Amino acid sequence: MSTIDVWQAVVLGVVEGLTEFLPVSSTGHLKIAEGLMGIPVDDHSVVGFTAVIQVGAIAAVLVYFRKDIWRLASAWVRGVTGRGPRDARDYRFAWWIIYATIPIVLVGLLAKPLIKGPLASLWVVAASLVVGSGLMWAAERYGRLQRGEEQATLTDTMLVGSSQILALLFPGFSRSGATISVGLLRGLDRQAATRLSFFLSIPALTGAGVYELKDAAGGDTSIAALVVGTVVSFIVAYASIAWLLRYVARHTFTAFIVWRLVVAAVLAGLLASGTLAA
Repeated sequence: MSTIDVWQAVVLGVVEGLTEFLPVSSTGHLKIAEGLMGIPVDDHSVVGFTAVIQVGAIAAVLVYFRKDIWRLASAWVRGVTGRGPRDARDYRFAWWIIYATIPIVLVGLLAKPLIKGPLASLWVVAASLVVGSGLMWAAERYGRLQRGEEQATLTDTMLVGSSQILALLFPGFSRSGATISVGLLRGLDRQAATRLSFFLSIPALTGAGVYELKDAAGGDTSIAALVVGTVVSFIVAYASIAWLLRYVARHTFTAFIVWRLVVAAVLAGLLASGTLAA
């Protein structure tokens, strides 16, 4: 079992908060940061720690979108209990989010040995950064950007939600990069695709954090380090969400694609030279 110190928790919390919702791969950047600090990237307690501090980022989403979440949750409860219309858009959309989360839950449970084993390699991260960049480029090139959030369908939600599997299996692919790209390829505009990505991240990442808590707690990492990492992740993620929503209103994702390719090249160089262990 590996120990993560408080100062390392601060660094990882900053990295998580900055990269969780930007389409650059939080898992990839976390694994690179862990490797540079000498933390074994495939240790079960380390994997658990990174999943737990993701809850800080998810808490930032819950706070930032609290009005939207309350509206959707209220509509769902009213519909389920028969006190509200079941043909209401918010009621149906709440169910769509639940449906779209099922595929990643099933794959996460079935593929856990692969995710924590061979697929945890930094070589996989480097390759996934490149392949994920290709998907983002295709989304920029071929996305029609014709439909807003109110025009999203169940098919859109299912495909965007299922695309989270790419990031689950291949660290470096980027959950937000995959989901936003699929949303753009489905014809959603940038803000609609980004907001849908945020909503779908809530059940998936919260579930992962809770599920991995036992592994994080089972290691030598202190509760203080877990708390610090999670709090730092929350603060930085909240700022990142606000910035990203403003950014996508006026810019393409080209800068993120370039960044990913640069990081992939640097990472491959460090691995090839033996500076970092895969």
